[in-house]
Amino acid sequence: MVPDTLRWDDGSLILLDQRKMPWETCFVTCRSSEDVARSISSMVGRGAPAIGIAAAYGMALASFGGEDIEAAREMLLASRPTAVNLRWALEVMDSVKEGSPENMLALARNLHKEDIEINRAIGDNGEALIADGSTLLTHCNAGAIATAGWGTALGVMRSCKERGKRIKVYADETRPRLQGGLLTSWELMEDGFDVTVITDGMAAWLMKSGKVDGVIVGADRIAANGDTANKIGTYGLSIVAKAHGVPFYVAAPTSTFDLSIRSGYDIPIEERDGDEVRSPYGKELLSKDIKVWNPAFDVTPGENVTAIVTEVGVLRPPYDSSIATVLRDVKAR
Repeated sequence: MVPDTLRWDDGSLILLDQRKMPWETCFVTCRSSEDVARSISSMVGRGAPAIGIAAAYGMALASFGGEDIEAAREMLLASRPTAVNLRWALEVMDSVKEGSPENMLALARNLHKEDIEINRAIGDNGEALIADGSTLLTHCNAGAIATAGWGTALGVMRSCKERGKRIKVYADETRPRLQGGLLTSWELMEDGFDVTVITDGMAAWLMKSGKVDGVIVGADRIAANGDTANKIGTYGLSIVAKAHGVPFYVAAPTSTFDLSIRSGYDIPIEERDGDEVRSPYGKELLSKDIKVWNPAFDVTPGENVTAIVTEVGVLRPPYDSSIATVLRDVKAR
């Protein structure tokens, strides 16, 4: 059974420690906004929707603890720069930051509940795109533990299974932190899926061999033109999919869209410590003297994306107009 990603318990935020999954199921207790920010930056909690919800609870903790609210907000905002859901959640929390701690907690809990409902809707909308008997390829982890529950890309797979569709899944290892090999494969096995792990470099040959019917991934930020930031390696996967005529789907909530950014060129890309490559999970593979470039994300151009699956429907190119239209409708509700 997949454990809860996060929960509020007696004045503290409890986060599933994803750094230790799937070997251990343990949790980190956050009692301040600083604890939450540290947990997000160190990847105790990860996944764009999940860290947005965690940040909302971080603001509630700041309010209960009598912290400087603006300082807490800026610290949380800086904890992961690429995932726009983090900023979105903090902007929602701004509406009650002058109110009582109880009001802030109530809003954070509401965002938590809504995220699960949103992911369910994404799954239902995406399920219609997937034929029974399909084999899908995914990258990184866009599952239940990357969200408040159910998942985005993996949520589509869960909705397919719920409706009796038989699907097989290949999961990219997703180097250097191996979220696909460790987390995605574990989640899918827990739910009874036929899942096979491959290294990132095997995906091209897998598609060339005709063994993939579709690629589906999550997203950390989507620009106004459909350019999509996701875990490093996604861009290359989109090129290979396009070359082999394989549909490439992005599954994400509307909170992942950032209309302030015209294209992917303006999306900030987080660069992480080179030791993630040199010594993955504490096992030294490279000398500390070797230089490492370690961007955590890359950007897939909208022209490589077949469709974007959201909670309010499936968006198709041209994304400049379809994204603007759907976000206008969402704001009007």
